[in-house]
Amino acid sequence: MMQDLLASSPDTTSLSYWLNWRVLLCATWVLVPSVVAVYIIWKYEGLDHLGSCSREEKKLQQEKEKPTLSHSDAVWKPCLDQIHPIWLLLYRVVSFSVLLATMVVKLSSSGARMYFYYTQWTYNLVTVYFALGSLLSVYGCYRFHKLRVHYDRRDYEQGYIAPLLTEESTDVRELRKKANGGGEICIQEIPIVYYIFQTIYQICAGAVVYTDSIYWFIIFPFLNIADYTVNFVTIDMHTLNAVLLIGDMAMNSLPFHWFRIAYFILYTASFVLFQWAVHACTSIWWPYPFFDLASPYAPLWYLLMASLSVTCYGLYVLVFKIKHFLLSKCFPQSYHCLT
Repeated sequence: MMQDLLASSPDTTSLSYWLNWRVLLCATWVLVPSVVAVYIIWKYEGLDHLGSCSREEKKLQQEKEKPTLSHSDAVWKPCLDQIHPIWLLLYRVVSFSVLLATMVVKLSSSGARMYFYYTQWTYNLVTVYFALGSLLSVYGCYRFHKLRVHYDRRDYEQGYIAPLLTEESTDVRELRKKANGGGEICIQEIPIVYYIFQTIYQICAGAVVYTDSIYWFIIFPFLNIADYTVNFVTIDMHTLNAVLLIGDMAMNSLPFHWFRIAYFILYTASFVLFQWAVHACTSIWWPYPFFDLASPYAPLWYLLMASLSVTCYGLYVLVFKIKHFLLSKCFPQSYHCLT
């Protein structure tokens, strides 16, 4: 089967394969959005922004008159006060275990060549998200317990019912210092972890919808490879990742900003450039037929894939907005989420 694919495919290492108008247009669809994405990241999340965000968070903590969810708490605290952080921890640990087990099974059957596919890139990234999320939730549960144990009962009776959501109380600030060696970790340490975790989260969000949509609506209906079989692992890798990530989104307090689509664009462009580099060095089959630059319809396919990436990211944003609307209406007093 593989020999037939190689025989029917053009030589991707020849100059004539790359030096033509089709490749130029496809490169435009890939590189122009990437340049725009870099500009968006520089504008919204440069080093100056990270520093100013920490200062703004500190100022808000000192000036806000109502409980506020900080960036450091958002990575591990559920969006409803009724949900204990340990439930989000358990969900992330179970999700990580299931994803890791599936990945190990796939790796044992397919070997390293599984990383030739965008699906495996995304699946691995979602696994990393839940691994990091589990660690942050462990830290959060420890912090939650530590502050609850030391929290002043008098302040609790007077109405300070959310010590982890506000830092207006001098006692809470002192407890934070005691629990963490005298330093305020949310100002210096957590923002970097928060942005890394948030970035992985939003890349995964766009990638899982993108991957699963392309597989089930474009690739799967037209499969004609004789030795291709759809098994449980295949269905798992094109379905479960999205289900688990949406489940996590339903419980967590993380925001979801449109401008971070820039990271998703760069992530997808990196996969395309990786495929181009591999095929420029070795004449092998393309993992996805619409990646073949020899096709006269290649520019249309690449433009369609670029458009679908924005659409899929927008679908996840829509799901997030629905969650935010419903929970804020049904639980106005206990719902909190960064926006």
